[in-house]
Amino acid sequence: MIEIRDIYKAFEGEQVLKGISSTFEAGRVNLIIGRSGSGKTVLVKTMVGLLEATSGQILYDDRDLTKMTITERKKIRRELGMLFQGTALFDSLNVEENIRFQLDMFTNWQYEAKRARVDEMLEKVNLEGANNKYTAELSGGMRKRVGIARALVMKPKYLFCDEPNSGLDPQTSLVIDNLLGEITQYYGIVTVVNTHDMNSVIHIGDKVLFLHEGHKEWEGSNQEILDTENKQLYDFIFASDFLKKLKES
Repeated sequence: MIEIRDIYKAFEGEQVLKGISSTFEAGRVNLIIGRSGSGKTVLVKTMVGLLEATSGQILYDDRDLTKMTITERKKIRRELGMLFQGTALFDSLNVEENIRFQLDMFTNWQYEAKRARVDEMLEKVNLEGANNKYTAELSGGMRKRVGIARALVMKPKYLFCDEPNSGLDPQTSLVIDNLLGEITQYYGIVTVVNTHDMNSVIHIGDKVLFLHEGHKEWEGSNQEILDTENKQLYDFIFASDFLKKLKES
């Protein structure tokens, strides 16, 4: 579990995060949503240590990231998997080499063991046999799946995804959503997704945290969100024609 307690983050005196507290449980897809500028990206970067909280606590299974030494943080970061918005794959490496990159950096495994782990991850994301393909040969959805495989290759306890459906068509987005849901349950990991995709909220939002102007405005499940009486959240989610129709049906 990840727990954040009263997180504040300011830049040059301007408060961007204003006392946010929440918990993110294992085996559930935890979504952070909100308008552009609401603070969701800053919150995720603060949670993984890319930004320092001005005040507050960030607990990884009761281990406080904000009080850790550099050495202790390095150990925690090996337990984190990251799926970046643009996937951040290396164009000069093939699929296997991209996924194997962290194993080459952080383990002393023999090649056969690394190859077996890569093949396991490719099977999980339904890309068996794609080891020798290069990124230029992959569709957007395939690149996302390779990114997920790379994020999982070290068997992380915590998975962070930044706009995983950005740039994808609705059908491919649904494939990625389903994959994230299946992987979260299969490995029992804490999955935290920063997204603006309301279809993802409905499909996989086991827990939804809605930020508004740096505050925690609402939190609940995808089962509860359609019946919200919170005006800020209502205006945000029902900007989607899809959700208006779902609400009316």
